[in-house]
Amino acid sequence: MSKVNKSGKINNEHDVGYKYLLTTKQVFIQLLQSFVDKDWVDQIDEANTELIDKSLILPDFQEKEADLVYKMKLKEQEVIFYTLMELQSTVDHQMPYRLLLYMVELWREIVKSSDDRKVNQKDFHLPVIVPIVLYNGAGNWTVPLEFKQTLGKATMFGDQTLNFKYILLDVNRYTDIELLELSNLISSIFYLDQKNKNPKELYKKLKALTGALQNLTQKEFTLFQNWFKQIVMKRFPEDQHMKMEQTIDRANPKEVNQMISNLGEDLKRFYDEAQARGLKKGMEKGLEKGIEKGNKEKAIKVAEHLLLKGMSLADIAEVTELSIEEVEDLKSNRN
Repeated sequence: MSKVNKSGKINNEHDVGYKYLLTTKQVFIQLLQSFVDKDWVDQIDEANTELIDKSLILPDFQEKEADLVYKMKLKEQEVIFYTLMELQSTVDHQMPYRLLLYMVELWREIVKSSDDRKVNQKDFHLPVIVPIVLYNGAGNWTVPLEFKQTLGKATMFGDQTLNFKYILLDVNRYTDIELLELSNLISSIFYLDQKNKNPKELYKKLKALTGALQNLTQKEFTLFQNWFKQIVMKRFPEDQHMKMEQTIDRANPKEVNQMISNLGEDLKRFYDEAQARGLKKGMEKGLEKGIEKGNKEKAIKVAEHLLLKGMSLADIAEVTELSIEEVEDLKSNRN
């Protein structure tokens, strides 16, 4: 459940974003299978996965982050996945320390809730806790991934130094090609949530996701619709919300093309109104800067991927801002 502050507002928009999505265990498993390159990922079984209704976030950080706790059985061994969603623009260098506090609190509660006789037996074992950090800030993540790297003179004491390593999922560090190739719900969310938020770029990204969105199950598509309304739509002026919400609510996976076309009209209208108010320069600044610095190569890679997906040449040209002739040349070179 989203935390509400004294003014009645949700502390963090991503309480109704990533946390909302990942409380669906199929989506959490999809997150692990898509972005965690470990052998044990293949052993995850949905039937043995359970969401624990608990948050360990310290009061000082409730406006900056959210968390999730899942319990799984892997090869008959209970494992806890603790996911901390660091959803703010700045990096918190005390993250490893806070993860340690949360992990110890989980273990403390397990011991407290267990039978004393069982706890005191020789064969009693605490479950492994796998710490995960989900970060969507624009800046690079500069915090050490290992706890011991936050300690002074840790190398001097070798194995006597407490240590663990957390898994970092850095939304803005995945490339367009990586996310488009995954072609599932969580990769589509990452793709739309990445840095550039102007209407023109958003429309291009939606067009590139056409195939992925069409292949979502109805349950996944409903999750996508709700996430889009709670996160993406709220970034636009309130007078635009009703029309956009109607467009999204009326859609289903089979009508993705129409939904994107209608949203494109909504976004174009907002873009044109912004131009009229003299905001064009600010809205396009990031896009123009990227193009000036050589985003042509990135556009070509995306175009090549979309050609493989069977998207029309005209749509590819619109999404990548390459000319039709350039897209045709790419297609010819593939043959």
